[in-house]
Amino acid sequence: MPRRLEAVKVWARNVKRDVLAIWLAARDPRTPWAARVLAIGVAAYALSPIDLIPDFIPVLGYLDDLLIVPLGILAVIRLVPASLIAEFRAEAAEMTERPVSRAGLIAIIFIWLVLALVLSAWLMRFL
Repeated sequence: MPRRLEAVKVWARNVKRDVLAIWLAARDPRTPWAARVLAIGVAAYALSPIDLIPDFIPVLGYLDDLLIVPLGILAVIRLVPASLIAEFRAEAAEMTERPVSRAGLIAIIFIWLVLALVLSAWLMRFL
């Protein structure tokens, strides 16, 4: 069982790396335009908090994440030249090894809180 769990962890890290790699591919002008369009869609879906099927729906909620994202990644990888994908994967792996900025996290949380307060104050004026 531990070997299986380790394999799942490696697979999840590879999916995370590949999502970042296809995001890099979408932004690179050397990537074919069809691959860029698909890469933008797949990366946006993978990174978006909004799913086609919400995660709170048992089984189906996670099934879309387990099927749509990996199949989208596979499609993008097939459309991008192998040498570019290798370059993007290496860059993505390097990016994921960098330390996480706690100051950046705090700044983002602060911005979201301010936006939530402004929105709630705006809504209260109309209710």
